[in-house]
Amino acid sequence: MTPRVLVLRALGLGDLLAGVPALRGVRRAFPGHEVVLALPPALREAALSTGAVDSVLPAEAPRRGVPSLTHWTGPPPQVAVDLHGKGPESRDALAAVGPGLLLAFAQPDPPPPEWRADEHERDRWCRFLAAYGIPADPTDVRLPPPAADSPAPGAVVVHPGAESAARRWPAERYAALARTLRAEGHRVVVTGGPAEDALVLDVAGRAGLPERDALCGGLPFGELSALVAGAALVVSGDTGLAHLAVAHATPSVTLCGPVAPRLWGPPRSPRHLALWKPGPPGDPHADVPDPRLLRIDVDETVTAARTLLRRGRTTSERGAETRVAPARP
Repeated sequence: MTPRVLVLRALGLGDLLAGVPALRGVRRAFPGHEVVLALPPALREAALSTGAVDSVLPAEAPRRGVPSLTHWTGPPPQVAVDLHGKGPESRDALAAVGPGLLLAFAQPDPPPPEWRADEHERDRWCRFLAAYGIPADPTDVRLPPPAADSPAPGAVVVHPGAESAARRWPAERYAALARTLRAEGHRVVVTGGPAEDALVLDVAGRAGLPERDALCGGLPFGELSALVAGAALVVSGDTGLAHLAVAHATPSVTLCGPVAPRLWGPPRSPRHLALWKPGPPGDPHADVPDPRLLRIDVDETVTAARTLLRRGRTTSERGAETRVAPARP
């Protein structure tokens, strides 16, 4: 039977994409193994699209908690890797399936590296693996081109939603941005998750967009990925779509708050602009918009969008600081 590696990162789309460099490090370190990723079932297609995992173990818990993994079947994994968090809860969830070797920040043996709060998410997990002799490149974020056709090629994609209210810029500001860009001749489409139809319709309606440009229902990942890959620009909060834009080298404006872009934002690149207002630490899971996010106004967002739209996408720019994944072993 093929030996297996079980990796836990049962979070959201942005977390999955920020973890791609580490997942690829694991994939390369264990070429003869089946790499199984435990994550929410809704992210199965996205996980498989990375080329870093062979299969998924459906696993999720409310409010970004640690899921149980006791539905694992077959022999215990040869190796288990905790990319979910730093605490004993995620370590214990993996330990419960009896792996031969467990790598976790909370695992005393082998000794883990130091957890650094002031570190970008992509860098953190690559450094974690490097401590165990597993090289991983934090710039290895690119996804292969989607097989599907974009439902709106060349459009500006506006994504007003986010998992928590703390990271949602006001709908009326997104609408003002969309209305301005449409008046300047750009096709603008609005997207949202499966539970965000009311928000999508509100923004599209305020912006005066045609019905076809309010993309409701939560697009399946393949279609969403194709939409982003073929877009002229993505404008969103600090959420999964911002990471998907980075993965496809699509120009993006990310409205950051309450988490600083140096911790979760896009890589430094002329293609990606992160708008951010420094201030006291905030709660990324709060039920009201973060005050620093609210300090970003429509005019500066429009200016950032215009800058990237004028700059455009050239073949030489794409892949300048991030690279497409190599073929999986």
